[in-house]
Amino acid sequence: MAEQINTLEELGAVAGVDPVAEETVSREPVRDELGRSYATGKRKDAVARVWIKPGSGKVTVNGKELNKYFARPVLQMILRQPFTVAGVEGEFDVLATVKGGGLSGQAGAVKHGISKALQLYDPSLRGALKAAGFLTRDSRVVERKKYGRRKARRSFQFSKR
Repeated sequence: MAEQINTLEELGAVAGVDPVAEETVSREPVRDELGRSYATGKRKDAVARVWIKPGSGKVTVNGKELNKYFARPVLQMILRQPFTVAGVEGEFDVLATVKGGGLSGQAGAVKHGISKALQLYDPSLRGALKAAGFLTRDSRVVERKKYGRRKARRSFQFSKR
């Protein structure tokens, strides 16, 4: 009868592999010939194409300054969140083009794109951005309208007579 295997070392000896040695994934920075990193961010119906490069912290969205395109301070704060979490405020210039959706969805899309581009530019920032949940695409979208109803869930007003 065959011997019983009780430990990982015994299993590795049988398989001819060292099971204790883990493979660590070493991530390389991804940059183009101009020293920029590119990423696509999405939120609701908005899609943002984002390029980041080392600079003074200037943010341009669809050819306009950040405070001109996103006038509300809340939306500006959303865009700055990845930089504050990663601890690199004012170190990168951002060029973004965004289409679709409303301003809130567009701000979320640019935030998602900035986060992905930051972790591509400097892989050591990935842990902080992932822990904050900025690398995950927010999959919530508007629920469709159903037939026989006024909106997605709202029904018509009930009339007794």
